[in-house]
Amino acid sequence: MSQTSRTEAVLGLTRKNKVGLILAGLLGLLDMTNFFTLPEPDSHTQGPPMAVAIADGVLGVITVLAVVYTWRTLNRTGSRVVAASRILSVISALPALFVSGVPAAVVALVAVFTILSVVVIALVLTRPAPEAGTA
Repeated sequence: MSQTSRTEAVLGLTRKNKVGLILAGLLGLLDMTNFFTLPEPDSHTQGPPMAVAIADGVLGVITVLAVVYTWRTLNRTGSRVVAASRILSVISALPALFVSGVPAAVVALVAVFTILSVVVIALVLTRPAPEAGTA
């Protein structure tokens, strides 16, 4: 075990990391609700394409699993998986900001979701402060 990984394991999660993981878990759970709101293949309802909805649901599952893994093991690899899944989720939602005909409420929701995801990524990837007296 290297010095860096031993130090990270001893330091554990910071308050910022914990808040970020909790928010990421909530966003992941929200993404998983896409599995329950999938449109019928032949319906002409508004919303994301079925492939995007399924991908967001899968990203939600990945996020929640990575949050649990990170919290239990204190392994920073899990926090990187959380950040990556949130980035991909945001990328899949961004077209709603640029496609015409999207209701204003959906655009506002995507904007809030995007900002919250950026905050979550920053919180989850925050490194613990080095202890005084260690090099």
